Amino acid sequence: MPKTVTRIQTGVRVEKRLLKVLKGLAEYLDLSLGDLLEGMVLHAFEGKAPFSPETLRQIEKLRTVYGLELTAADSHQLEDAKND
Repeated sequence: MPKTVTRIQTGVRVEKRLLKVLKGLAEYLDLSLGDLLEGMVLHAFEGKAPFSPETLRQIEKLRTVYGLELTAADSHQLEDAKND
């Protein structure tokens, strides 16, 4: 049974290629980007993997298409590009 929640707009900055992969994945799964992110976070909060093997294969394809080479080891170590 669905639970009623209150959602708010937020201005979150995300790495460009990562956002492209997330949007592509949301489209593939027929979800909104917000629904995808909520599901990922709720799974992570419980220590559960959010994706099936089939979805992980699709993510790998999207990573290749959009040139996303970042990994979990890169988290919390990213710096913004300097605009000249």
